[in-house]
Amino acid sequence: MGDGPSRIALVTGGSRGIGRACELALAGEGCEVAINYRKDSEAASRCVAQVEGIGRRAVAYRASVDSAEQDEQLVEAVLSDFGRVDVLVHAAGIASRGQSVADTDPEELDRVIRTHAIGAHHLCRLLVPQMRDKPRGDVVFVSSIATRIPVVNGAPYNMAKAAMEALALTLAKEERAHGIHVNVVAPSLVVTDMGRRLVKAALGVDDISSMDARAPFGRLCRPEDVASVVVFLCSDAARYMTGQVVTVDGGG
Repeated sequence: MGDGPSRIALVTGGSRGIGRACELALAGEGCEVAINYRKDSEAASRCVAQVEGIGRRAVAYRASVDSAEQDEQLVEAVLSDFGRVDVLVHAAGIASRGQSVADTDPEELDRVIRTHAIGAHHLCRLLVPQMRDKPRGDVVFVSSIATRIPVVNGAPYNMAKAAMEALALTLAKEERAHGIHVNVVAPSLVVTDMGRRLVKAALGVDDISSMDARAPFGRLCRPEDVASVVVFLCSDAARYMTGQVVTVDGGG
């Protein structure tokens, strides 16, 4: 991540899956990490211990990112504890329930879009201003190839990720003059708890590992595959990159 003082990263959805992999990878590159989680405090505590085992500072914060009020409380607490946030990785997400558009509960649609896209907007609104006077700020959104290859019976998820990408590309143009980089990582199906729920709901597949043989390189995408790209986008090697959607799908 470069020389100088440790960068401070806030990772949403950080107690498991892609979020967990991102915070461990960022810590490995010298970042201190604020770990956001929604309900699994034990998993979040394990993540704190793992980051500390790398030799970096970590603190866990419970907040549901779909709530503007809880986002405000989260940001206030993180800034109080760490003093600043240099990197925001929005990895929090929930799956659709596998219903057709005609059968989708309006509350589900609202909840999924709020978690992926509206919560991202709240966090950027709260954190971007304090990044502007720093040497560099980074915002990375974890999206999905579902924005270009929509999953049947997954409209809420597909719509939420598309809205989040629109936010990212808009923000990248707005904040480029302030030295803030905004990028998107869009993986294919990832082996996580949410990935397991997605394939069961949309495809009726109970064992996600059964899909490895048909995937590129003989396996589905892993959280660490996504995290390595997130780290790259926040590094000096990507200093001339912003407004990009980087696909991580093994070549399709």
